[in-house]
Amino acid sequence: MAGVLQSLPISAGVDANIFEPETQLLYVSTREGKIHIFHEDSPNKLTEIETVTTEYGAKTMGFDQKTHNLFLTTADFGPAPAATKEQPHPQRKAIPGTFRVLIYGR
Repeated sequence: MAGVLQSLPISAGVDANIFEPETQLLYVSTREGKIHIFHEDSPNKLTEIETVTTEYGAKTMGFDQKTHNLFLTTADFGPAPAATKEQPHPQRKAIPGTFRVLIYGR
């Protein structure tokens, strides 16, 4: 039976997790525009080594094993609409035609 081995604080809206076995690095991207980078010290212990600020909405992430680059997609976003009873936490909407790919490398 699996359980929680460790819990670490990160920004809201996690979308992607990528583990790079060669470096033992775990990359976690969030809607808030952050990449949290952790090192796997042991199978039961992660240490956060860096948080990279990207752009709001850059949560979907890909990884190129050859170049070790991270690719994230985002766009420009309008303001969040007013909260309603049906939507107490409304999300900001992407502005059409503003899609872009962000590339991060070491």
